[in-house]
Amino acid sequence: MTQYEVRDAIYGFITFTDWEREIINSPIFQRLRRIRQLGFTDMVYPGAMHTRFEHSLGVMHLATLMFDNIIKNEKNKAVLKEHLGDEEAGFVKDRQLIRLAALLHDVGHAPFSHASEEIMPINSKTKKHFDHEHYSTAIIKGPLKDSIENNQFNKTKHNIKAEEVAALLEGNAEIIGEKIFWKELISSQLDADRGDYLLRDSHHAGVKYGIYDYPRLLNTLALGINPEDSSMTLGINEDGWQVAEAVIFARYQMFTQVYYHKTRMAYDYHLSEILKSFLSREYGFKTLPSPDNIKDFLSLDDYIIFDYIKKHPKIEDCKIITNRKHIRRIYSTPEIPKDEDENEKNNKIDKLKKEGIWFFESDKAKKIWYKLSKEDKENSEIMIIDTDGNLKPLSEYSRIAKNIGEIKQICLYVKYDDKEKAKEVLK
Repeated sequence: MTQYEVRDAIYGFITFTDWEREIINSPIFQRLRRIRQLGFTDMVYPGAMHTRFEHSLGVMHLATLMFDNIIKNEKNKAVLKEHLGDEEAGFVKDRQLIRLAALLHDVGHAPFSHASEEIMPINSKTKKHFDHEHYSTAIIKGPLKDSIENNQFNKTKHNIKAEEVAALLEGNAEIIGEKIFWKELISSQLDADRGDYLLRDSHHAGVKYGIYDYPRLLNTLALGINPEDSSMTLGINEDGWQVAEAVIFARYQMFTQVYYHKTRMAYDYHLSEILKSFLSREYGFKTLPSPDNIKDFLSLDDYIIFDYIKKHPKIEDCKIITNRKHIRRIYSTPEIPKDEDENEKNNKIDKLKKEGIWFFESDKAKKIWYKLSKEDKENSEIMIIDTDGNLKPLSEYSRIAKNIGEIKQICLYVKYDDKEKAKEVLK
């Protein structure tokens, strides 16, 4: 097949085939050019205007690099052959399956990415909000099915089904069996998704918080066998544990300094209100179309919402974004609040209520940076694999991994014009 390449800000060049190019050129994937990676983060970091389009290409590229580095190691290849029964042809198909899943993992993002996830509808089965992964798999098994399955090269070489691509994202072992292991390259504490967004978001925001030595990470990837259930585990060679630690710390810094920046969170609030207003006018309700209504969902992108903001300057939140007079933070608890911090916050809320000052309480800045639990396979600890093949959790090597903990910060915001009055009230 013909190989194409596109220049990328992080990796230099990203290559793809005719088949992948057909998918990339589809209107469904091209829509990601009109979905910002970081919502309104450019209100704080002006360069952060990159899109899900380039991130998706980057995840495909990085996942491929991870796979290739695993396969070229003879110890890793022996583990794979023993547990998956794969020969070379099997590895070739696995590689392509991983590339497609990585490429399409974010195809279901709504306008402004994660900022709009709070207004996704409730899944009647789980009683929880749908997330962008549900939309991604619905798109893969629906509108993109033909592009995946009926490509002549695929039919001749791999015979990959859309259902298999979706299963790798969903973690559905009933469809792809033991190949579900490869999901760790797409979604885990050591995956290509966060590996790419840390580097890419840092680059565009103009910060160094998310930088880690990714070539070193690639060279230290290893496979081990979990003695508890004999399953394969993706890990890091013992002599490279520091790079795994660096990834954890880079993620912590990016969330605290960029993703949970006080102004970024203020604009997420305004954006959510604008989206509710838009959806109410257009559809008669305040949630996004469900995955069952994927056609209407795919008609939405950032451009449509920007147009709505421009055409409705009298709507309060639209006016606020146009004039950059967003809600202002007047109080925040420490990252890990104590009981007295919770009491102080409640006292401040009582004072604001007494004075009739509108306020917004944001608990969005909650994050577990590194889970020490073994129960959650997708977010279980990064495993360090020694020369004898023994597995030990990263927290046994790294004090950072052991103690980085979680953030439960709560912030109080008031309207732009009430900031000074609120400060006086809360003295």
